[in-house]
Amino acid sequence: MDTVADFVRTVRTGLASAGDPVKAPEMRRYMKSELPFHGVPKPARARLTRRWFADFPLPDKESFVSAVRELWREAGFREERYVAIDLTGHRLYQRWQDSSLLPLYEELIVTGAWWDYVDEVAVRRVGPLLRAEPEILLPQLRRWAVDEDHWRRRTAIICQLGAKQDIDIGLLAFAIEASIGERDFFLRKGIGWALRQHARIDPAWVLRFVDEHPGLSPLSVREALKHVKG
Repeated sequence: MDTVADFVRTVRTGLASAGDPVKAPEMRRYMKSELPFHGVPKPARARLTRRWFADFPLPDKESFVSAVRELWREAGFREERYVAIDLTGHRLYQRWQDSSLLPLYEELIVTGAWWDYVDEVAVRRVGPLLRAEPEILLPQLRRWAVDEDHWRRRTAIICQLGAKQDIDIGLLAFAIEASIGERDFFLRKGIGWALRQHARIDPAWVLRFVDEHPGLSPLSVREALKHVKG
């Protein structure tokens, strides 16, 4: 039995069966998606994936990566890519979360190239890898912070949103400073988001950083200081 093929086939047929043709075009417009939607909202998808992941346990890391890539690369509908990302975060495969998965996550970031894909991977996959293996991830994320691809840059900026006191403040400052002059909305929003989150831990540092960087966009500053002033 080919577990990967059976799993992928089940996902595709299951999503098609669960789709809502009324919701599908609305979801596509909201996400400005090139891929069509089946019209399966997140709560319904979560119920489906719980069953699929239990029914088709992947036997090894190679199968896990293969299933993610097949769902992602051959997706005909956006929800198939959502399931691929869901799969990467499932508890059954937590033991395989290490720096060897970074090329996989980079592919999802660069080819996904939209916030609904990138933010989940950046915060919930890349961020934990950084905290677990900083000696490997830190140099890579510093390269991403100055990359021509803005989604790699956004990843470097926001990947530490869940770090709390374990944040690498040097990486945060470096990644933000590398994109201060960029006009891209998602970079400016990401900068503000990252600063706002760190302000929960160290508001004085964020206030000082904003004061010392007058080139920050109004959007970034407004987001950064949302819970600090006023």
